Amino acid sequence: MKRFLLGLLLLLVILASVPLTGCSSKASTQGVPKIRIADQFGLGYAPLTIILEKKFLEEHMPGIEIERKKYGSGGAVREAVIAGDLDVGFMGIPPFLVGWDKGVDWKIAGALDQMPLLLLTYKDSLNSIQDLGPEDKVALPGPGSNQHILLAMAAEKELGDARALDDLILAMPHPDAATALLTKQDITCYYGAPPYQYELLKQPGIKDIGDGFSAFGSSFSYIVAVAAGQFYREQPETYQAFCTALQDSLTFIKEHPEEAAQILAEAEKTVSAETYREHLTWPGTKWDITPQGIMHYARKMQEAGYIAKIPANWQEVTYPNLHSLPGS
Repeated sequence: MKRFLLGLLLLLVILASVPLTGCSSKASTQGVPKIRIADQFGLGYAPLTIILEKKFLEEHMPGIEIERKKYGSGGAVREAVIAGDLDVGFMGIPPFLVGWDKGVDWKIAGALDQMPLLLLTYKDSLNSIQDLGPEDKVALPGPGSNQHILLAMAAEKELGDARALDDLILAMPHPDAATALLTKQDITCYYGAPPYQYELLKQPGIKDIGDGFSAFGSSFSYIVAVAAGQFYREQPETYQAFCTALQDSLTFIKEHPEEAAQILAEAEKTVSAETYREHLTWPGTKWDITPQGIMHYARKMQEAGYIAKIPANWQEVTYPNLHSLPGS
């Protein structure tokens, strides 16, 4: 099993350095609808794979050209949107809020999922964040990521200072961090994400010492789809087709988890369909387009000094297609 997991993580590390592209926008002709989408690595982004493999976008907009890229962090996705290289980026709520706070022209088009995020370690002496010392390092995707802000929330509750552990964090893409924890190199903890955390928990000596839902105080949207303002204004029909395709994908995963698992196994070629089925239906997992937790994230990030301002309400930072839903 350990050899299998190492092989899987090595493959994901290699893939992390290679953009995955569908139909390149360079080949587009004038007047042909197109969309440039970027996601990251992990189970939270499964809905995009389902959209592409089931051709849900093409169903709602025949002839559309799709360019897909992958990045290692929400910050990298944010920079690509700022540079004008993306129309839609998938990321956590915190990196979205960091961009919004800095004036990036974007809003949330829909959520993808809610998932447990676990703080893992191999170190026997660590049983909670209260046991972390200056010699420890916590790998997570980067400053301002879901995991970073959840760690800060936990630090505020347990240590009395949201920034108490900031000096211990080490930015790493999930595949690299999972490999580092498994091989006990450079880090002592990894604030993970599915599926890496699930496979790591199967390894002897690895345990969880904290979780995101407890730190947050409730469940929350893990990944959201963020659309650039220019794309929303200039390609309204393409935007609507994307939102409809996203809902189609989430409904498909909820209603047909076995088929979704088989599609993901064949498309990603990393783990078996049986393992994907286990991950897709893990306790605490929910596939839902309704954004949850925006305002709580925003308030906590402002209190800790990670952003300067907060929205008046969650609708301020989302597009109208979501406003009739019970978001937060």
